[in-house]
This record gives sequence, structure tokens and C-alpha cells, in this order.
Amino acid sequence: MKNIYSALSSAGLQNSIKVSTSISFGEVGTSYPPSAGAFSPSASSYMTPIVQYLATINAPLLANIYPYISHKDNPGSISLEYALFTSPGTVVSNGSNKYQNLFDAMVDALYSAMEKVGGSNVGIVISESGWPSAGGTAATVSNAQKYNQNLINHVRKGTPKKPTA
Repeated sequence: MKNIYSALSSAGLQNSIKVSTSISFGEVGTSYPPSAGAFSPSASSYMTPIVQYLATINAPLLANIYPYISHKDNPGSISLEYALFTSPGTVVSNGSNKYQNLFDAMVDALYSAMEKVGGSNVGIVISESGWPSAGGTAATVSNAQKYNQNLINHVRKGTPKKPTA
């Protein structure tokens, strides 16, 4: 990232082209509650310098957020409705932040993890999300349609932690 940014700077393009990297949500070791979000011990060694560098160059972190995986791995703790954006009310209360869907909770856990390593001014751009249409109990065409449409309807609203993000 530093070499690419340096080359862009040499060409005067550093303000036109952002340099970043994408990560899996799996780099977050603690995600519940969202305010306790922290990178896993193994990921922290490389995520800390990445986040700090992104803060220095004012660039966002790209994140791949898949609520399906969290639901699939923890169906007893994470309801399908919470994962699909269809919960009728608050599912998780975290201080003044109220979470009605897992997507927001995951994004805010990542914001919290970045804050803990010096990235309070680093934004997040969702680079991947989705829901599988086959291959598991909740992986159906209907659920994939529901998730994708609800994500589209929701994505411009920000999160409880960052409502204007």
C-alpha cells in the first residue's frame, strides 16, 4: 500500500485515487457487543499498521460483511430475522445504540476494532456482502432475495454508531 501510494503521490494522483485493502470480517475476534469490537490477537499484528496507515492517508478500509456466515455458525444465538434485516424491533442494545439487524452490528464492531488501534477517523466501505441461494439450511433463493433487497433498502442509513457514514 505504501509503495502504491508513493507512486500515486509522485504522479500527483494521491487525492484522486484512494489506496486501500479489503478484509474479511473474520479478522474481528470480538464482535459482541459491537462496542467491544476488537481484532483477533493474530490479526491485530497486521491490522494495526494497516488501519494506522489508512488513517494517515485519509483512506477507508474495505470490508467484506456476510451476516449469513455469522448466522450459520451461531443459529442459536443469531436469529434468521436479525441476519435478514427483518427483525420487528431492537435485538441488541449496546449503550445508547440499538441494533435491529446483524449487518449494522458487524459494521459497528469493525468501527470499534479500528478505534482501538488508532483508526477512529477511518471510514468503512463495504466491498462485499450477500447471501447464498443454496448449500445450507438458511441458504435459499427466497432468503437471498430478502437479504439483498433489504440491504439495498438499508445501506444508505448508516449504522447506530455512525448514522451519517
